[in-house]
Amino acid sequence: MSGATRVPAAEQTLAILTHLARHAGPLPAGRIAADLGLPRSTTYHLLAVLTEAGFVVHLPEERRFGLGVTAFEVGSAYTHQDALARLARPLLARLVDTVGQSAHLAVLHGREVLYVVEERGQGRPPLVTDVGVRLPAHLAASGRAMLAALPAAQVRALFPDRSAFVHRHGIGPASLSALRGLLSDVRARGYALEDGEITPGFASVATAVLDHAGHPAAGLAITYAADDPEADPSALAARLREVSDTLSRRIGGRPSS
Repeated sequence: MSGATRVPAAEQTLAILTHLARHAGPLPAGRIAADLGLPRSTTYHLLAVLTEAGFVVHLPEERRFGLGVTAFEVGSAYTHQDALARLARPLLARLVDTVGQSAHLAVLHGREVLYVVEERGQGRPPLVTDVGVRLPAHLAASGRAMLAALPAAQVRALFPDRSAFVHRHGIGPASLSALRGLLSDVRARGYALEDGEITPGFASVATAVLDHAGHPAAGLAITYAADDPEADPSALAARLREVSDTLSRRIGGRPSS
């Protein structure tokens, strides 16, 4: 650190968090220590502190460590600088003009999605997904798109038991196994769906925006009346994929295609 006082513990802590963020799944403590050239005792001590603070989650059965809920909350604070929203807004505006439906961008904030951009289609009704609104990630299409892009261990850390599953209208996954099945379908299909789980009578389709490590930086979604005969989810998803890939490139990330 040129021109500044070195703080080894702080540097080592940041190195551990950055190292975990760059891997698709949790890592053993020994692997982390070896990769970073840290003493094992130091690595275990720092991991214990990070786990207590929620930045890291310990998976005892696997003897591995991964990023925790607090790390995701800090990461989502990037949107407070408005950079992601500013990049996404013109792309969403053009998308809405093309498809004639409302669209929005959301980020993960713990077990919720936080909506940061909304573009309403001409003549379309207002939606609950207004800027600043938080909704359960496992119910929202944008949340499902992002959760499907996370490693399984991270999903388990976010939803450790049934108490983590809240409902708005009595439908949607209520357990980790049900959520895993749903997310598997999202990955196989290439996009997420939601029908009536956020607002009765409305459905959404969504895709994820991926960062440089392939992690979900945001979710893009189109919402439409569930009985709209002109709303083809697969066609809307194809349009969304073009936009999410463009936004992924703009933030230095990895487009899905």
